[in-house]
Amino acid sequence: MTEAGRGEGDTRVFHRIRRRAAEPSEAQRRFFELSARLQDQVPTGIGGPSAGPERSDPAAAVDDFLPPELRVPSHDQLDGRMMPWAQPLDLDGELVACTECGAYRDWLILSTHGEIWLRCRAGHQQQETRLDTAWYNRSAGPADATHATFEDCLRHLGH
Repeated sequence: MTEAGRGEGDTRVFHRIRRRAAEPSEAQRRFFELSARLQDQVPTGIGGPSAGPERSDPAAAVDDFLPPELRVPSHDQLDGRMMPWAQPLDLDGELVACTECGAYRDWLILSTHGEIWLRCRAGHQQQETRLDTAWYNRSAGPADATHATFEDCLRHLGH
């Protein structure tokens, strides 16, 4: 086949493709016919005047709050929160140790009035300024109980 012969055949194929692309397919023809038939038909309730809201009796006020015995106090109603921390506490690459007895694990971490305090098993407490309330909130799980006194909470946590 010569170069010229190949060009003529290619041209005929392209014209055939263009002709097919210019004509709508059978599915397109059916869609256009259906659209034309449905054009003047509007479903009921669309485009008509809107009905005003129905008059009804006012809803009775319902107390949707939990009963008092099931309510958990918010953080501003508590003097503080505490959580156990059994593993060593590493801050900035340094293990935190009790300043009085040298204990470095089995802490109670207390969050109170924007400060963080550490309490060792022996009952020594020291403020930890490298920790803040945001760290406590990220690290603490949900509270499982609330207590009226600090001592009750210590007993609950086994200290």
